[in-house]
Amino acid sequence: MQRLYDFLRRHPTWVDGFWALVLLGVSGLGLVSMSEANGYDPNIAAVPVAIGLSLVVALRRRWTEQMLVLAAVIGVFQLVLDVGTMPANFAMLVVIYTAAADGEKWASRFALIGGLAAAPLSMMRWPSENTSVFGNVLFTMFQIVPFALAWVLGDSIRTRRAYLAQLEERADRLEKEREAQSKVAVAAERARIARELHDVVAHNVSVMVVQADGAAYVLDTAPDQAKKALETISGTGRQALAEMRRLLGVLRTGEPEESGEYVPQPDVEQLDELIEQVRTAGLPVDFKVEGTPRPLPSGVELTAYRIVQEALTNTRKHGGENAGASVRLVYFDDGLGLLVEDDGKGAPHELYEDGGADGSGHGLIGMRERVGMVGGTLDAGPRPGGGFRISALLPLKPAH
Repeated sequence: MQRLYDFLRRHPTWVDGFWALVLLGVSGLGLVSMSEANGYDPNIAAVPVAIGLSLVVALRRRWTEQMLVLAAVIGVFQLVLDVGTMPANFAMLVVIYTAAADGEKWASRFALIGGLAAAPLSMMRWPSENTSVFGNVLFTMFQIVPFALAWVLGDSIRTRRAYLAQLEERADRLEKEREAQSKVAVAAERARIARELHDVVAHNVSVMVVQADGAAYVLDTAPDQAKKALETISGTGRQALAEMRRLLGVLRTGEPEESGEYVPQPDVEQLDELIEQVRTAGLPVDFKVEGTPRPLPSGVELTAYRIVQEALTNTRKHGGENAGASVRLVYFDDGLGLLVEDDGKGAPHELYEDGGADGSGHGLIGMRERVGMVGGTLDAGPRPGGGFRISALLPLKPAH
């Protein structure tokens, strides 16, 4: 059934042709019944009038303006040759509606004028002999109503279509702008992550240089210390290599050259300090660590720190006055789990994506980019009982 409906929507002329045949058949039956009832042959000119008006219905959507003019010509033809009204004249209402809905502006105005004039002209040509002048005027006014309603309905459809088209255009434009803003946000966040990871790698390399110098210094006098230093160099080098692999594909352009000494980025050990700062700012936070803490790759620690920072910042912004939050840090055998929840009123989805920590990040966009850089997963959304929840799983093995 749906397939048939779609087919008919794609071929409206077929539908109009069907109704044109119905209108022609009804008009033919009307002429035959009138001739039998009155006992005389009908006006032969009524046949081309019925055919012409049926053609108007069949082609009204394909050639709207032409069919409107044809209907006007047929109406004049009826007046001149004294062809009375018949069921086929219903086509005039149909073409007036079509011209108002789909035709050019001049066609719409012409349809309105012609529709308002049709009833008075008909009454003047075929007045009712048994009715007073007042009755004829009143009957004429009633006849004008269908033509006026047909035009008003068509013009309303035209206005509604224009309004919907404007809404669709606006929605498309907003969607394109949002996609562009998202791309800019992703690019900016990736550049920021690249800088931070670059600093982490630089710090690891600095550690390797210090350990290598120390190993060379004690190589002859303390071989055990030299061996331990070399093991440290090996582990740090592998970690730095993993961080460099995560940097691949992250484009960093237009950034000024940085000078000065590189310093380590925040890690999970500094979460206590971060949460204490948030508590001091007025947001109650319950912080728990589960599992056995152990050293983690620098990129994982930095990602965990930034996610907690981002989540608590958004809770402070959008959670409301009496909001509280909880942070769970879980050490698994092969990953680090994060769960940040609040019981506030929550933020609208769009604001939560667009707003970031300290106004410089981009909310969930930045979180997903960070988690993706270390090969992890992120789930964020409203809690069933109110508030917001963010959970992340960060693997401890390097992401290839």
